[in-house]
Amino acid sequence: MRNDVLDALLDGVDLGTTMLEVGPGPGAATEWLRRRVPRLCAVEVDADVAAQLEVRFAGTNVEVVTGDATKLEFGDASFDSVGTFTMLHHLPTTAKQNDVFHEALRVLRPGGVLVGSDSLHSVGLHDFHEGDVYNPIEPSSLLVRLQTIGFTDVMVRVGDELRFSARKPVVDDQQCR
Repeated sequence: MRNDVLDALLDGVDLGTTMLEVGPGPGAATEWLRRRVPRLCAVEVDADVAAQLEVRFAGTNVEVVTGDATKLEFGDASFDSVGTFTMLHHLPTTAKQNDVFHEALRVLRPGGVLVGSDSLHSVGLHDFHEGDVYNPIEPSSLLVRLQTIGFTDVMVRVGDELRFSARKPVVDDQQCR
């Protein structure tokens, strides 16, 4: 995760001081991210996995919260950055994935950045997820989806995996006058 995805995706990206990681699973990205930001909050839907993360990251700058990424319990504009790494394909529908993007936009501060990666569709991954949810993102749709939700400066890269970043717009009060 660190060498193949995070180093390249986050090179030159300012994550700010407070970051939300959505769906950390066993914490592969969490370990790397916690060394890049002063405060990292990880939201995990699986209570058992969240409990394991709490033990693993006790006494660090990581706060683990058991919660649903489609209905985050944080206030608007709470984080400088939001990250989601190899978890979106576990959501059963495109609508649920979009709910995560909507929530990310809501909890980001103006100018904040969404960063993420996910697996690309393959027969091998389909077989690996037999009996589990497997709904890979169609890369050609992601740019429009993120723009429609309200993100700007959207970047989508497709290589061995899908990588993306986008920003929450900064509203210029002068335009409203």
